[in-house]
Amino acid sequence: MVGSHSNSRFLYLTTKGWKTGQEHKIEIWFVEHDKKYYIMSETLEKAHWVQNIKHNPQVKITLNNYTIEATARIIDKARNPKLESEILKLMSSKPVVGLIVELNPE
Repeated sequence: MVGSHSNSRFLYLTTKGWKTGQEHKIEIWFVEHDKKYYIMSETLEKAHWVQNIKHNPQVKITLNNYTIEATARIIDKARNPKLESEILKLMSSKPVVGLIVELNPE
């Protein structure tokens, strides 16, 4: 886990551009569940960071000035309905329409 983050609601996600190879960093809202972080793309697969993850799931997570490596995966609603439901409940204070991505710290 990336340190204590009880007051944090956002993390920085760094992906590698699948066309350029350049690092891209975004600030994004997250929830935590079962020692993993979950983020959502409200623009589904149109988001550049989602496209980057599809080509290279190795990412960096920065939270409270602490950075770790992680593996990202898009949650398949058909294969993981229970997980999707649990994450959507955690995200209930925010609009919950979108593509859920799991970040698994290494």
